[in-house]
Amino acid sequence: MKVKNILTVLFFSVGAFKMYGQEKRPIGINESIEMSIRNSKLLKLNQAKIDEASASLTEAMQRKLPDAAVTGGYIRLSNANLNMKSQGTAPASAPHVTQAAYGLLNASIPVYAGGRIRYGIESSRLLAEAVKLDADKDREEMIVTTVESFINLYKSKAAVDLVREHLEQAQQRVRDFSNLEKNGLLARNDLLKAELQVSNTELSLLEAENNWQLANINMNLLLGLPEKTILEPDSSFLSRPLGAGTLDEYVNIALSKRKDLESSDLRKKAADIGIKVTKAEYKPSVQLSGGYIAADVPRVLTITNAMNVGVGVSYNLASIWKTRAKVQGAEARSRQASAAEEILNDNIRLQVNRAYLNWLSSQKKIEVVAKAQEQATENFRIINNKYKNSLATTTDLLEADVAALQSRLDYLFAKADAIVAYSRLLESAGEAEQGLK
Repeated sequence: MKVKNILTVLFFSVGAFKMYGQEKRPIGINESIEMSIRNSKLLKLNQAKIDEASASLTEAMQRKLPDAAVTGGYIRLSNANLNMKSQGTAPASAPHVTQAAYGLLNASIPVYAGGRIRYGIESSRLLAEAVKLDADKDREEMIVTTVESFINLYKSKAAVDLVREHLEQAQQRVRDFSNLEKNGLLARNDLLKAELQVSNTELSLLEAENNWQLANINMNLLLGLPEKTILEPDSSFLSRPLGAGTLDEYVNIALSKRKDLESSDLRKKAADIGIKVTKAEYKPSVQLSGGYIAADVPRVLTITNAMNVGVGVSYNLASIWKTRAKVQGAEARSRQASAAEEILNDNIRLQVNRAYLNWLSSQKKIEVVAKAQEQATENFRIINNKYKNSLATTTDLLEADVAALQSRLDYLFAKADAIVAYSRLLESAGEAEQGLK
């Protein structure tokens, strides 16, 4: 078995990891979560979406406010013919008009709009709340992504340390074998096997360091740190107790706390209100209006203090035959929202079940690999003693050595992967904010 196959779980591969002269920074998993949330570009984008939704709500509320417009104008006339007539009298001598000025002030306030304004406000409010819930869901996903990235960084660093330790042992074995071979106490072929193991371990170390480098870069980008910062992950998170309840408990929690389910429900309600908004087009609108008019035509006419107040009623007759299709479209959108909510409900149940089974599997895997590590360690001890007493071959010794290293890596990775499984379980139940506290 080649040592480099041990590290296939680490999927990154780039250039060799050069650490000289680079800043080292210890970091824990909770600190990583806080930094990623603070520096997340996605969450900043979501905040902009929240601001946009809040502005839309404000705009909908402002439709209740009066509309006002001011119009003014100045007109220059050339060769205007002005014929002033008065019934029963001779025509008056018409003055020569060369200019005119006027000003208008009009204001109106809606009194009744068939519910369009009220329903529009309620729909905008629901959609604004849905956008905030979407942002909360992305925040939870960011937490889990950070946990996974932190675990990958820890596994990469631990793999480097273990393979480097194994390389030192393999190099020492080569030095011992070389002395034995020079004294005629060891076959040349056995020395070559030990040297081949060193070569394979060196390749594995190179791959592990490359994985560690890329995991560092990924984590630095996630946390908003300089790319060349060498992060030293704190391993204390492995000792934290991770208690889990029953599957039914997590399903019930998810159905009551999942942000995306709450958001879907709000969008369904907004779609239902959209039907009412559309049906309101069948109804007339009533508004109060008022205005002020001033005008001045030199030597002809001057108007001041001409104020007016009135009530206006408007009704779009085309709504009788045009609104029906709009209502059908709004009803179809409502049905789509209902179907989407039902699909999401089923997906949440499936996600919780999958996450819970993965969590149980991760716990069982820790038990299995812990026992395998004990067995591999004891096997290497026995083979090593047999080898010293010429009862085992060099091949047996090297294979037992690699198996022992494999078991150590498997146990370390299993404990780290259990943290990810637990984090995913919390996310599926809508409790990712609880994290590993």
